[in-house]
Amino acid sequence: MTIPHEMNPLERLSEKLSLTRAEILTISTLLAFLVLGVVLRTFQSSELEATALQRAEAAIFSDAETDSLIQLAVRDQARVAQIVTESLEKTPSRLNRNEEKLARKATKKPFTGTVVFNRAGSEELQQIKGIGPVMAERLIAFRTENGGRITTFNELLKVKGVGLKKLEILKRHLSLE
Repeated sequence: MTIPHEMNPLERLSEKLSLTRAEILTISTLLAFLVLGVVLRTFQSSELEATALQRAEAAIFSDAETDSLIQLAVRDQARVAQIVTESLEKTPSRLNRNEEKLARKATKKPFTGTVVFNRAGSEELQQIKGIGPVMAERLIAFRTENGGRITTFNELLKVKGVGLKKLEILKRHLSLE
C-alpha cells in the first residue's frame, strides 16, 4: 500500500500511530494547553520574584537611615554608661555586703549562758551559736506540738536540722526546767 503525496501531515501521523483524526486533535490540544501552562507559570514566577525583590529592597534601610541610627546609638551609649556608673555607685557590691555581714558577726559576742527551752522565744534561741531564725521557729513549733515542754534533750533529734553536733551545742546552752 503506497501513501499518496497529497496527504496532509496530520493524516500521515494518524496512520503511523494508528490513531483516528479525532484522537490526534485531542492529544494536540492537550499538548498545546500543557505548553501554554508552562509558559504562563514561568512568566508568573518571574513576575512574583521581581515583586518580592522590590519589597525586600524597600525593607532594607537606606544608608541615610543607617547612619542616623548609628549616631543615635553613639549618643545613647554615653548616657547608658553614665546611668550604669551611677547605679553601681548606689548599689553596694556583693563584697561590701559580705564584709558587712562578717563585721556584724565579729561584733556579736558568743553566747555563753543558758536559756530555759520550755519558755524561750525565737530571739533567745537565736543567741545560741548555730541557731538562726528558721531553726528557732522549728524548735518552738516542736515544743508546741509536744504540749509546750520536753523532758529529754534526745527528743530534739526529731526536729529537722538537729543532729548529734547541734544537739551537743543545745545541751550546753539549754535547760529543761
